[in-house]
Amino acid sequence: MVVRSFGPVIVIHGGAGKIAPDLVEARRAGIQAAATHGWQVLTAGGSAVEAVERAVRTLEDDPAFNAGRGACLNRDGEIELDASIMDGRNLAAGAIGAVKRIANPVTLARAVMEAGGPVLLVGEGARQFAAVVGIAECGADALITERQRARWATLQEENAVGVGTVGAVALDRSGHLAAATSTGGLPLKAPGRVGDSALIGCGTYADDQLGAVSCTGNGEAIIKLALAKTALEFLAVGEEPMTAARRAVGELTIRTGAGVGIILLDRYGRIGTARNTAQMACACIRNDNADPEFFD
Repeated sequence: MVVRSFGPVIVIHGGAGKIAPDLVEARRAGIQAAATHGWQVLTAGGSAVEAVERAVRTLEDDPAFNAGRGACLNRDGEIELDASIMDGRNLAAGAIGAVKRIANPVTLARAVMEAGGPVLLVGEGARQFAAVVGIAECGADALITERQRARWATLQEENAVGVGTVGAVALDRSGHLAAATSTGGLPLKAPGRVGDSALIGCGTYADDQLGAVSCTGNGEAIIKLALAKTALEFLAVGEEPMTAARRAVGELTIRTGAGVGIILLDRYGRIGTARNTAQMACACIRNDNADPEFFD
């Protein structure tokens, strides 16, 4: 059966978990802006890769989210960032982990992808690569907000919980898919810890033959089940997108009990979302609409 493409379409998430009441409206506004910016790229004829990078950059620049500016602090009171991006046309992928002083890690991840060498660069190696490709560093404190500094000062490691990851998936007018994910990780995480957002097949995956996925939530649990690829494997055996998303999250819940969420698109632009957390703010734009649709 031939299914008509619904492209272009873009779907955004701002992280799974319980959102602080004073951030609900700010996050809604941020999700709306990210979806709109990504959609503008698509309607101007841009690629899915360009759209997801643009959308995620918007969220990295927004201090209401745990990515880029406003990311949570690690055990030493520093920000270390993870991000990845993948092009469904040819399975090209790039990722960075435990990177400091980079305002937009998704852009650095894209530069890694386009360089065509290693898929994943971390720490000092990623910093050196950024200098080579002309991505400037920011000041050590430029990404730290007072909210996160105060949170770090009061948190105890035994009750630290995640505050969300950001991500986007898109289908462009040419029928190509892409996905991108970016995060500051867990509050009070061990220095050097890298989560699922930097790992292709875990937090991010895109394949024109199957679909595109971005994940959020407990990174260790997502890594153990390679959640992004797991969700797409359910699509591969004929599940509808919403069912595939729910089955993937359901399997992780049974196996680990951890809190997670995912957004996905199949190759026809049909949307699937699922979470086992209190909230996961999401928005999409599709069918040549001008305004985002919100869902949780």
